[in-house]
Amino acid sequence: MHFDQRTQRALRDVGLETDDLRAASEAVAEAVADDAAALEAFFDEHDTVYSDMEMAHSSSDYPEHDVDYADLTTHADEMRGWLRFETWGVYVEDGRILDEGYVELSLGPTINDRVRFAADRDTLR
Repeated sequence: MHFDQRTQRALRDVGLETDDLRAASEAVAEAVADDAAALEAFFDEHDTVYSDMEMAHSSSDYPEHDVDYADLTTHADEMRGWLRFETWGVYVEDGRILDEGYVELSLGPTINDRVRFAADRDTLR
């Protein structure tokens, strides 16, 4: 179960039983795994994506990235992995589906920001 001890105690105090906590924990873990699979599918579907990432060497407000792969793993409510582009890659700490053709990832140490990715620039405007 991924709920910390305080959260478990508070949920029990409002009437949830251990089985309820376990079911909620499993539902969260399943939702995170489903999102990770959908994010990987998004990057698998597109050879090129655009982002709202600020890049020093880009003259575009929405830089273009040639996608190599996204490899995401989950554990309970955590999602982590690696997003690889043609010439560079970045650690992924979390992500979510915003809409069809549009996602957001929390990128790790070299970026340290939430970045939106889309199949086309117009979606980011």
